[in-house]
Amino acid sequence: MVETESRSVQLRALATHLIARCLLPLAALHAPRRARWLACQWALGIRFPNEDLDGLSGSARAAFTSARADAFWQHGQLIGLTSGHRDAAEQHRLFTAEVRRTGSRSAARRRVLPAEESAHVAGIAVDVRPTSGARWLERHGHRYHLYRRYDNEWWHFEYRPEWNGHALPRRPHPGAPAPAWTPDATGAPAPGTLPDAVARP
Repeated sequence: MVETESRSVQLRALATHLIARCLLPLAALHAPRRARWLACQWALGIRFPNEDLDGLSGSARAAFTSARADAFWQHGQLIGLTSGHRDAAEQHRLFTAEVRRTGSRSAARRRVLPAEESAHVAGIAVDVRPTSGARWLERHGHRYHLYRRYDNEWWHFEYRPEWNGHALPRRPHPGAPAPAWTPDATGAPAPGTLPDAVARP
């Protein structure tokens, strides 16, 4: 079963790359200097037709699309978006449903944050697929200020330029306290207090 799924993922990746290569001439007409980037976005839009990047902050969207274009062309890796920006009402519905399912707000916070704390509502969070794409982003995302935040969510990454390329310890789950650190003289994390801008989930 796993082998069949892996073969299916590989075949879809191959088909997506063939589509991107076919789209390159058209992309070159539209954006000569960014043809590979544009062809990648078009091809991934065909592969993942239900993606919605609207609502992401401009910087988060640029970081995500740049990261996945590099993953696509340099390493043959596809990265799709399953969830990006959510409005406060949608996040509230998700949190309320999780409270009903688990029986308490504290238990719900292990999976979903309330709207006022959510990076999805802030427009800086992306949930990605497949797992191989998430693994690529976990290894290379710091170059784009994209970081995996939680041990229990392999798919969840956030745009955090204030981390300046330093991969901070992940939280066990969304409701866990933020790790504490301050940059040392080189800008690397050192024990201390986490800045407010970084502490918000």
